[in-house]
This record gives sequence, structure tokens and C-alpha cells, in this order.
Amino acid sequence: MTAPTLSIIIPTCNEINTLPHLIAQLRQQIGVEPEIVIADGCSTDGTPEWARSEGIRVVACPQRGRGAQMNAGAHASTGSELLFLHADSGMPDITLLQQAMHCMQTYRLAGQKHCAGHFSIRFIDTAGTWHPLLRYLEKKSLLNRPECIHGDRGMWLSRSFFFELGGFRTDLPFLEDQQIAHRVAQQGQWTTLPGCLETSARRFRQEGTLKRTLLNAMILTAFQADFQEFLQQAPALYRTQEHTTNVQLIPFLRLVHQLDQAAGWQHAWHRWHRIGQSLCASFWQFFFMFDLLANTLRTEDRFPAILFHDRTIQPLLKRLPCAWIPAILIRYILILIETPFAFARYAC
Repeated sequence: MTAPTLSIIIPTCNEINTLPHLIAQLRQQIGVEPEIVIADGCSTDGTPEWARSEGIRVVACPQRGRGAQMNAGAHASTGSELLFLHADSGMPDITLLQQAMHCMQTYRLAGQKHCAGHFSIRFIDTAGTWHPLLRYLEKKSLLNRPECIHGDRGMWLSRSFFFELGGFRTDLPFLEDQQIAHRVAQQGQWTTLPGCLETSARRFRQEGTLKRTLLNAMILTAFQADFQEFLQQAPALYRTQEHTTNVQLIPFLRLVHQLDQAAGWQHAWHRWHRIGQSLCASFWQFFFMFDLLANTLRTEDRFPAILFHDRTIQPLLKRLPCAWIPAILIRYILILIETPFAFARYAC
């Protein structure tokens, strides 16, 4: 029996309410018969039992966390191409995998073994969320910038390239997608696959769209600025999906303030300079909004405002000491936010 060409790895933890829908849609795909591997992280709601009853291979991973689970699923799979999907993804187009496979095979035949693919996304069940912001995130998912590529976009890599990269990192319970997205960009290239995935807006609905987006931006900025102390301690404040409520940003801001105090002013300001550099590197998003407002979003080659930023503004920002401007601004905003809470603690 020949090994399947495509293996789909789905990390799960208590996904009995979402996984059956995705599996049903995967089985409706035409032109491709993928191997499906469920990498379960200690579910207690019957997710692995249901999957086994459906004849799906389940890999039990004692180390909870998407990175460790997807690594275990990849090792257990047999396909030459790997697609990592979230359990709350959706594939309403029955030709989605067929189109994506054709796209990736074109790259493979051209000798581009280090090309990885991702889908664009469309949010569903958006009732109670701030739609304009979600629509902006949908448009960003079309781009091939590594900071725009997250796990909910799906990640398609050749088996050899995935293991050459060393798989997903497991030192943090989050950011495994960002870490591998940047490594792919360093050693190969990303391409946007045809079609789009549906994805749930449940986390935005549960935690608040704006607050969830701001927290994502804070975590991503800390990652890009190599703010390891924050990334190591933030998981204690970071709630897993099934326990999320309206997210509170103040504890994360307070953590940044506490880490600054513990580090000393020289180390803290050196760190804030890196944060400023990261914020300057994200300045392209303002130009992207101009492209959207001008209704020029079709392919990445037709983003004139972004191209102007990349060719003219970005080199200028790198030459000038601009990083201190956002660094100082954000730093003192945090002080102003933290001060009322400090007074409250002293008053008690």
C-alpha cells in the first residue's frame, strides 16, 4: 500500500464541538484523499474516543501545547506533504485541497522544495464581535509576510522541509506558528494558496475583539523584540481556549512594568529600543490600510502603498534613530496606566 501524499495534522484539546464538522468537510474533498492524524493533548470531553470511532488515527501527546502535539502528529504521519490545521477550521469548498495540492506540486516540480503554503481566512460566527477589525485581519491573511501567517491560516510544508526546520518549537505554549513562520521565511518562501479557510471568531467573541487583538499585538511585539522574560512569564496569565472570558490587559501591562523595574534602567531601555525597532517594522500596516481604502487589494504585486513603504520608508526608518520615538511613547503610556494601580496598592 503506497503512503498518502498528503497528511493533515490537527491538534486537539476538548474539541468535540468543532472537530466533527471539520472531519465531515475533509471527507467531502474531491481529488485528494488525505491521511488525517489527530494529535490530542489530554482531552477530557471524548474528542479522541470520537475520532477513533470514526476510524481516524489519534496520537496521544502527554505534553499539552500545539507545538508538541503537531510535532507528535507529524512524526506519526506518513505523507510527503504535511498540512497543519486547527480543529475549528472549515472547508466549505470541496475542491480546496485539490487546488492547493496542484499549487504546491507546481512549486515542487519547479524545484522549490522550501516553499510553504498558507490559506487566507474568513471568520464565521462573528455575532457580538467588532466586524471591521476582523475584516482587516482577513485581508492581512492574504499576505506572505511571516508576521501575518498564523496557525489558523493552515500551514502546508513538505515533510522534508518541516523536519529540516526542526519542527515546531515547544518551549512556549503559544507562538509556535510565528516561530516556524519566520524560519520558513529565512530559509525558503511562503505562498498564499488558492481559496480560503473558514475559522471561528469564538476567541474574539469571548475575550473582546479589540482587547484580543491588542494582546496578540503585545505578544507578537515581545516575540519580535526577543523580550524573553515577558514571553516566559506571560503564560501564567494566558488562559487556554476553553476557559477564556473577557480578557484583562492590565495584568500583562503590569508584568511589563515589573520586569522593567527588576531589570534596571540600562537593560530596560536597551530592551525598549528593540521594542521600538519592532514597532517601526510594523509601520507597513498603515500603508496596507491605504491600499485597502483605495480598493487595490487583488494580488500582493498590486499593493502600491506597501511597495512604497518597503522600497522607501522602511530603509529610511532603519537609517534614522526612529525606534526611540515609539519606544519612549509606549513606555510612558504604560507608566501612566500603571500609576493608578500603584497608588491603589499603596493605599491598601
